[in-house]
Amino acid sequence: MSGLSLPHLLLFVLIIFLLFGTSKLKNLGKDLGGAIKGFKESMKDAEQPPSATPPTQQNISQNTPIDSTATPVNTTKKDNV
Repeated sequence: MSGLSLPHLLLFVLIIFLLFGTSKLKNLGKDLGGAIKGFKESMKDAEQPPSATPPTQQNISQNTPIDSTATPVNTTKKDNV
């Protein structure tokens, strides 16, 4: 016969418990569960579309009305004396 039967699996599990102890196996299970949970959350985040991004300087300047009396930011105002 080929493959593992139920008695073979039970013997394998018993040997693993004897070698590592239940505390190490408990920690291993907790770590593995946390890794799987983190992987699922990252996959869920990847499927969602990104949230609205803040407007860039180019978008802001295109939407603002033009004030012809305003002084440009990077020029100096001359005094008429």
